[in-house]
Parts: sequence; structure tokens; C-alpha cells
Amino acid sequence: MTKSKSFNVQQQNDQNNANGRNGFDNPTFRNDLELQEVHHKKNGIEENDPTKPSNDPSQGYDTDDHKVPLDILLKRYGTNVTRGLSDSQVVANRETHGRNELTPPPKPSQVWKFIKAVWGGLNFLLWCCCFLSFLSFGAQYLLPGDVVWDNFFLGCSLIVVVHVSGSFSFYQEFKSDRIMESFKNMVPRAAYVHRNGRRIEIAVSQLVVGDIVEVKFGDLIPADIRILECQDFKVDNSSLTGESEPCKRSPECTSENVMETKNMAFFSTNALEGVAKAVVVRVGVNTLMGRLASLASTVDHGLSPIGIEMDRFIMIMTIRSLVFGGFFFVLGLVMHYNWTDAVFFVIGIVVANVPEGLAVTFTMVLSVTAKRMAKKNCLVKHLHAVEGLGSTSVICSDKTGTLTQNKMSVAHMWFNNEIAEADTSEFYSGQSFDNDDPGFKALSTVACLCSRANFKPGQENIPIIKRIVEGDASETAILKCMENQIGNVVKYREKHPKLCEIPFNSSNKFQVSIHDMRDPNDPRQLLVMKGAPERIISLCTKILVQDREYDIDDEWREAFNLVYHTLGSYGERVLGFCDCRLPLDRFPIGYEFDPDNMEFLDVGFRFVGLISLIDPPKAAVPDAVARCRSAGIKVVMVTGDHPVTATAIARSVGIISDGNETIEEMALRRGCSVEDIDPRQVNAAVISGAELKLLTPDQLRNVLTNHEEIVFARTSPEQKYTIVEAFQDLGCVVAATGDGVNDSPALKKADIGVAMGISGSEVSKETADMILMDDNFATIATGVEEGRLIFDNLKKLMQYNLADNIAEMYSVMTFMCLGTPLPMGTIAMLLSVCVTDCLPAISLAQETAEADIMKLKPRNPQTEKLVTPQLLRYTYLQTSVIELASGWFSWIVMYWAHGWGPLRMWWINRKWDSKSINDLEDSYGQEWSWDARQDLELAGQTAFFISIVITQVGNVIICKTRRMSFFQKGMKNWRMNFGILVELSLAIFLTSTPYLNNALKFYGIRPEFWAPPIPFAIYLIFYDEIRKLIIRCSAGGFYAKELTT
Repeated sequence: MTKSKSFNVQQQNDQNNANGRNGFDNPTFRNDLELQEVHHKKNGIEENDPTKPSNDPSQGYDTDDHKVPLDILLKRYGTNVTRGLSDSQVVANRETHGRNELTPPPKPSQVWKFIKAVWGGLNFLLWCCCFLSFLSFGAQYLLPGDVVWDNFFLGCSLIVVVHVSGSFSFYQEFKSDRIMESFKNMVPRAAYVHRNGRRIEIAVSQLVVGDIVEVKFGDLIPADIRILECQDFKVDNSSLTGESEPCKRSPECTSENVMETKNMAFFSTNALEGVAKAVVVRVGVNTLMGRLASLASTVDHGLSPIGIEMDRFIMIMTIRSLVFGGFFFVLGLVMHYNWTDAVFFVIGIVVANVPEGLAVTFTMVLSVTAKRMAKKNCLVKHLHAVEGLGSTSVICSDKTGTLTQNKMSVAHMWFNNEIAEADTSEFYSGQSFDNDDPGFKALSTVACLCSRANFKPGQENIPIIKRIVEGDASETAILKCMENQIGNVVKYREKHPKLCEIPFNSSNKFQVSIHDMRDPNDPRQLLVMKGAPERIISLCTKILVQDREYDIDDEWREAFNLVYHTLGSYGERVLGFCDCRLPLDRFPIGYEFDPDNMEFLDVGFRFVGLISLIDPPKAAVPDAVARCRSAGIKVVMVTGDHPVTATAIARSVGIISDGNETIEEMALRRGCSVEDIDPRQVNAAVISGAELKLLTPDQLRNVLTNHEEIVFARTSPEQKYTIVEAFQDLGCVVAATGDGVNDSPALKKADIGVAMGISGSEVSKETADMILMDDNFATIATGVEEGRLIFDNLKKLMQYNLADNIAEMYSVMTFMCLGTPLPMGTIAMLLSVCVTDCLPAISLAQETAEADIMKLKPRNPQTEKLVTPQLLRYTYLQTSVIELASGWFSWIVMYWAHGWGPLRMWWINRKWDSKSINDLEDSYGQEWSWDARQDLELAGQTAFFISIVITQVGNVIICKTRRMSFFQKGMKNWRMNFGILVELSLAIFLTSTPYLNNALKFYGIRPEFWAPPIPFAIYLIFYDEIRKLIIRCSAGGFYAKELTT
């Protein structure tokens, strides 16, 4: 139901003053640029400062084609209005001005992408290990003695690992590229031109400068064109300027600025109404769209936040591997190991220190999250962009189509001296007003009849809100509102046929139609009129309130002006409506009306009300903005629309909070000048492009730092780019949204570029990192939560993968220092991190978010790294030590069960590995041959491997949460439960399958030897629970900071 309120002049004056609105002029029609120039001149800032870079969107688009006389223009390009170009002139113009094609930026080949996927990142370290393995094997092969094939098999295994990992990553990027091909439908394909005196259809790419083209409603403009002649021709420039209002075109030059003049239309914008004949003045890369596309292609995007983190992690792992490997190589030589054994130690330490399985699981975790986001209408083009959105601290959002519905809707009506609020929701249905109310009945009659908009036929079963309408945006909104309210408007019009019509034009500022009402009680014809409110009220002598008519006096005019300005201050477009029963003595039945002779203007009209329209916000946006705010993310609107409209939408969606004032509003409320206000007292700022143009970089940074709520209006593409860059200079991670060609440079510059899947231009989709398939800002909030979740899950993945890697590295170190038989072979290490660990690791991607994830501040990329000192301390000194202790305990149990006590195993490795010794005594004096010792060594390595697997089960359970208790979350992740079962099953299969276990250097062991590591896994869970309890109890304190991984 509609909310209605009685309109009281004094109350509304008070409300306007409280809100900082001006009650003396209509802000919708205010020339904000002139006001800003006056404001800055007062502050001693000159507009024409030569040191300032220009942010005009047409900068670099130098042309006078829109303002030179037509005969000079036609002569310049060798063309004729009626005959068009000749074939020879077509060739000459193409050679001079180029082809009508956009040159896409160069892209790396698929082969190069595959090579980069296989050799880049962590895989490069694995290739180094592979090289060392083959080097060691080659040295052993060439030297005298028995050849050990372990290093050869290890090298082959590493090759398989890097190719599986790289191929999977390449496949995911390849799939995203294929999806993007389906978006390349924006560029118009064919156009009608006049050449050699004939009208022909040619491919758009064949157009040249000087071609005479025909364009009609529904077409995409095939090049930059100057209008020669047109009829009711309107275009949609929202992809260039961000304004949703249709732009009327005419043959006259109306502005020096090529972007503002009405006789120009630009490549790839939409023709909404009418027909036009035009001459092509720019093609291909020289068009405005081509210039913006070129700017986007030259922007350096830089690495994504997660890309930076991975590079840092690789650097850490490389340094640690080299330091540990080099240290133990030297230590091995000092301890009189031969150099091949020392190299073997290096390989074991490096292989153990590098999480080989992380490359695969990392890519798969990102891929799983990307698929989950795709189901939520967020298509990720680049996998590394998945986490980037979660790191976002600033979102620079476009208005039209992102925050708003990208269609005009009726917002308010004024009738019966009351402002009534209409339903602007996306799926409104049902009646909002009382059709029997005399005031509303009169207003709805005029709204239905004084309109040229019509539904396209055959849409009777389609919801009203989704029907296609032939007509401009304002009439479309009114038609849908009336159709929803009173029913079949077409039938209503048929009952009251139109006798005469005068279309709206800029000089009259009104639209008129005269109808036969077929009323037997009143045969007079009804004249209905709508138009600019100030023009309509000037023609009226009476006003209808309920069922009574009142003379319009000064009091009524004051009430009208106040309502008009109030609705205008909401950023709404206001239309006035009136009617009149034409007197029979002057206009009898059958009178022939002449549209060119408006003899009815003096009859005295009856004012029936106002209707205001706005492109309303999407229903889910306010909640999404609130979620972003609670997550510590600053949401900034950057639009090409009018400041008043932008401010109204910003307030309605929560970008500017209730109670927060801009500096101008605060000055108006206090009755002082802007200079008297301390900027630090103001939280909100609305900055026009004219103001932004005059700000120095330092001043802009101050604005961004000191204001929590910011709206940029009337901005150019370069200014949007500048805003993104300024936020990045402040250390913010910036996500920028946009749907038009004008947004592409900013999308490319931003850390995360987000394009619109439905309304987005081809260039913006190519530039962006991810695409919102439903064009809804609310999807970004979902993406932020998913991005934060993936960062949390990647942290858990690191913690999980590093634990057994480091435990295995420690096993090599202790083996080297204690001189025991080898506790765990390199093949077993690879199987642990690349096979048994994989499914549990990937299942971490399915973990749901912890309850406070959207209440935390955005991650600071400078201080909150993926791999932190706290994480390294926890894995290197705690979880890995527990797993190492579990492994050595299982190993000791295995050897002791066969007669070898722990003390007997110290410094026995030289004798143990000697084939010439076949009578080596154990702790009980039993003699062991070399073959028997090798079987026991494999059994010990198997026990160590099983111990690592079982403690990793405990490890993956503690990795489910970073702050919450495991017992709060439970084991509801069935993919993890399945992964644990698979992990244990694989361990049984690999160690117990005949022949396979021998090939993998395992030995089948009895079930009781699976028991020793279980207490360690349980201990690990409870140990971590105590850590998380301390974190929760000291939230924000020293212990929480030091213990949070």
C-alpha cells in the first residue's frame, strides 16, 4: 500500500531546512557547474589553472566536426548528403582515417599460458627439486657401486605433480576465456549507407569516415556520427556518461563541447527512439569508445592481492629451502657423509619444505570457490580475483544499473494537496491508490491519455514490470504505473479516442492531447496536458482537491512551489498534469483541431497534480551496503549523473547515512558560509566533476581520508580512474564496478574490476576481473563474504599443508643428526602431501564462514599476510612438532617391537646400510642380515607415514576454524568427512596392496601399529582448542594477536 502524508507548508519548510535542502530553487534544474565555479573563485581557485590536468571526457578527442558548417564538413570528407561516397573516395578515406574496428590489446597465446602455469609459482621450486633429483641419480649412475633408483622415481613424480597442477590451473583460466567469448555481441554488425547514389547494407567494419548512414530505434550506433536530419531521435548514452535519461538528438549544434552537443551520437550507444540520417565523422580506434578502450588497454593492472601473497610465500619457501638445504649440505660434509648422500639430504629437505600438494590444492580451492560464486551470479574470470574481493577496503560503485534498476519508475505523486509515495520496488504488483478517489481519478486520466507510450503486442501474460514498451523512459514508467493501478490502459484509451495531439517540444515544454470522452452526461471534449511543472501551473486557474476546485492564489502557488522543489531535491524528475473540458461554444462536437494553432491555451486549465520519477535503487542494495559497512568497507558512489540525483540515491541506499550532512548542507542549516565550517566535522561529501577537477592530489587524498561517506557526481572516465588511483595510493584495496565503456580504464586500474553481465559493454567485460551476471550490487556483498571466506580457508590450507611438510623436513634433519635408519622416504613424503592430503585440503574450501567474518575490518595487505610470523611459529614449532613426535613414536614402537630399542638406533646408519654386514645385533643380541634390516626399515617408514596421515586427520579438524571452537561448528562439512575416509583408505591401499607397496617403498604392517599415533591426533585437537579459547577470551589483546594464525 502507498504511504500518504498530508502536506503542511511550514512542516515541509522545517524539514527542508533540517535536511539542508534549498527551498528557493529546484535543485534538479540547478546549474551545479556554475555554482561550483563561483564557490571555487570565492576560495581563490581559478578554473583555468594551466597546471591542472584536464579531466574532460572528450580530452584527446579533438574535433570541430560537430560545429563546422555542413557544406564544409561534407567537402572535408568528400561526401554528398544524397549520393554518399563514391567507391574511390571510400578507399581514400579508409586509407586516411582507418577501418571501423577496435584493435583489441594483445593477449598471450594459449601455449604461453600453459607454459606459465606449469613453470610459474610454486612449480618452479618443484622443477628445481626435480633437477636436483636427476642430478643426484646421474651422479650415482656414473659412479661405481649399486644404482639406487629412488631419486629417478622422485624426479619423475615431481614432473607429474607440476604438470597436473599446471594443467588444472590452465584449464580453469581456459574455461573462463571461453565463457567470455559469449559476451562479444555488443558491437553492431551491419548498417545502411548511401554510396554512389544507392542505399545498401554493409558490415559495420566496412564503414568509413564520410559515409551517409541511416539509424533507427533499436540500432546500435555504428560509428561516431553527426546528425543531418532526424525525427524524434533519442539515444542512450549511459554506457559513456552513466546517465540513464534518454538524450534527444537534433541536427543543430548546441554546445562547443562535443560530448554535450545534440548533433552527435557515439559508437556503440543505443538508439532508443525515432530515425536519423547522419554522416560518419570518426571510426574505429578514433571514436570516443575506441579512445576509452585504448586507455583501458594501456593501464597497468598489477598483481592481485592473492597474487602478491603467493609471490611472497614462494619467496619465503625458497629462502627457507635454500638456507636449510645449504646448511645441512655443509653439515653433511662436515659429518663425513659423501657428497651424494649430502645432496640426497638437500633434496629431502627441499622436497619436505616445499608443499608440493599446495600448488594443486590451492588452484582447486580457488576453483571450487569460483564455481560457488558463479552459482551466486558472480563469474570469476581470473582465479586469483576470487580472494581479492575479500581484501577490498573500498568499493567504487557506479550508480545506474548497479545500485539502481536502470529504468525510470514513478516515485511520488501530489494530488489532493498530499504527497503520496508510489511503490518503486522491482516486482511491485497490486493497486497502490484508491481508484475511486476524485483527485487520483483525474490525475490517472491525464496520465493514461496524455501519452504516446504503448506496450509491444503479445505480452499479455508477461508481468507488467517486465513488459517492453515503445516510448521514452518517463512515459514508460507512467504507463506501467497506470497499467498496474487501473488495469488495461489500451482499452481505456480506445474508449476515449484521441482527436488531436501536440507532441512535447522544448519551446512549449508541454504535451497535449484532446479526447472524445463519450460521456452522455457531458459531451464536452477533454483536453489533457503534461509537461514542465512551472509551465503547467502557469496555464492553470484552478486546482482540484478531492472533488472540489479552488482558485489558484498565492497560497496555492507557494504550496505548489514547495512541493515541486521538495520532489526535485529528492533527485526526481517532476512532471505537472492538468486538464480542461473544452467549452462547446468554441469547440463544438466535430470541431477540426489544428495542432499548429494552439487556440485553446486561454481557456483556463484545472491543475490535477504532479508525478515525480526516478531510477530507483534495487531492493537488495541497502542491505548489501549495510553489510559492507559492518565489514568495514567504504562504499563510494562514482557516477556521471547529476549531484542531486546521485545524493538522493546515495541516501536511499545508505551510502550517505541518515543524519549525516555534507558541508553545504551543514552551512545552510547553520546559516553560515562553507568557509566557516571545519571540514573535520563533516562525515559526508558530495563532489562534482567540476570540483574534482580543481582539487590537487593532496586535497583529494584529504577528502578521501577525512570523509567516511563520499559521492562523486558528474565525473568523467579519467576522473573515475583518478579516484581509484588515489584510493590505491592511500593503501586501499579497491574494487570498481561499472557497465559502460567509460568505466573500462577504472576497472582495469582497480585491484578488482567488476563488470555488469547484462548491461555491461564488451570493453568493460573484457577489462574486468569478475562479472556480475545479475547486475546487482548485492552480489558484490556476497562476493566480499566469499572472498573473506576464501582467505580464511587459504590460511587454513596453508596451516594444514605446512604441518606435515615441516614434520617431514624435521624427520630428515633428525635422521641426519641422530644417524638413525631413514624414518621416511622422499616418495612417501610426496604421497603424503600430493595424494592422501589432497581431498581433505580441498574440502577446506567448502567450510562455511565463521559468524563474525562480516564484522571484521578489511584485511590490510601491508600487515595481514597470508603467511604470517604467527602462522609460521604455529606450524614450525607446534603442530609440526606434535606430528614429528607422533611419527618418531610410531617408528620407535615398530623397531622396539622387533627388538631394536631407541638407544641402540643412534649412529647406527652406516652399519645399518652396509651390505657387507649380515650379523648386526639388536638390543636383545639377535643378528639381522642386510635384507632383514631393509624390510624392517620399510616397515618403520610405513609406520611413520601412517602416523603422519592420522595426525593430519586431527590437523584438518582443527583447521576447520580459526577462532571458533571446533565443537561449535561440528563435522557438518560432509565433503571433509568423505575426504578423511578417502585419506585413510588411500593410506591402507598404498601400504597394504602387494607389489604396489614394494614399488612405493612401503611394507604391510599389522593393524595394531596403526594405534600409536591416535593419542597424538586427539591431543592435537584439544591443544588447539585451548589456543582458540585464549584467542576468544582476549579478543583484540596481545595473546589473541600472537596466537591467531
